[in-house]
Amino acid sequence: MSGRDPENAERGYDHAAVHYTSHEELLAVAVPFLTAGIAAGEPTVVSLEPERAELVRDALPSSADTHFLTIENVYIRPASAIKSYRDLMACFVADGATGIRIFGEIPPAAIASSWDWWARYEAAVNHAYDEFPLRSMCAYDTRTTPQHVLDDVARTHPYLAIPGDEHHTNAGYVDPPAFLATPRPMTPYPIQRTAPLVDLINPLPPAARRAVTDFNKTDLPAADIDDLVLAVSEIVDNAQRYGRPPVRFRLWADTAHMVVTVHDTGTGLSDPFAGLLPADRHIGGRGLWITHQVCSQVTLHQDDTGFTVRLTAGLPRPHPTPQHTEPPSRRRLTPADAP
Repeated sequence: MSGRDPENAERGYDHAAVHYTSHEELLAVAVPFLTAGIAAGEPTVVSLEPERAELVRDALPSSADTHFLTIENVYIRPASAIKSYRDLMACFVADGATGIRIFGEIPPAAIASSWDWWARYEAAVNHAYDEFPLRSMCAYDTRTTPQHVLDDVARTHPYLAIPGDEHHTNAGYVDPPAFLATPRPMTPYPIQRTAPLVDLINPLPPAARRAVTDFNKTDLPAADIDDLVLAVSEIVDNAQRYGRPPVRFRLWADTAHMVVTVHDTGTGLSDPFAGLLPADRHIGGRGLWITHQVCSQVTLHQDDTGFTVRLTAGLPRPHPTPQHTEPPSRRRLTPADAP
């Protein structure tokens, strides 16, 4: 085995990808990984879709005190997932944990609808979790995961896991700042191929906020529109303060979606982690952090014309899944329920 020795792991984040083509292959990696943590007295956490979570639960010892997270409560937005996991791990460390193990997956629905910002998440967590004594494995079913996603997985995970609680160094891994700084295409939504309802040059935040409320054609909950109003205000203010004019604001809406783009001709962000991690007076950082907490999706794009932020309300989200009852010794909890 190459890479970090799990028996002598130092404090810091050990982030591995798991590729599987059957439930048997998934269990062949997950079970040894988790049982080794249980035997070492480490907190162990599983965040999988319910079907796969039950398979793992059934394969673990009945006495295992493994925490099963409700996946749709964790992976709502990348920034909130980072915050939730950091809060959970901080609780474990405060209770004396010297090692933590997490076996999880990003929900397939999130991969299908908003992979770009989850790719940023997979890169950013290498930095965001490095203060914790964490080993995690991220599972990807190669039968259903698109190739462009697997390509990003290869660039964002420093290790590749194999059966038997072993993993190897991934030669394709890219340092997070370099990955995050690489321009990514921003594929237009179908609605963006129509004429925008609003097209403003150099608007002030009040005008942008009014545009969202005045041209709301959606059936979305009022809270979603209020969140978009907040996000639009922050991003337009950032563009006016730190971007390069002209600043162009465009808005599209139908019954299911509202999409806003804010474009300026500047060079974009200096902080590759902006939006995903809290920022203290970074240029554009605080506004992007707020925006990443409240929007359905945020897309950042830099090209030779300047910098664009796309804000979306109403992206499809995973359907709620049935809740399962499990023995008290292997309870299901959300990060907010951490001890």
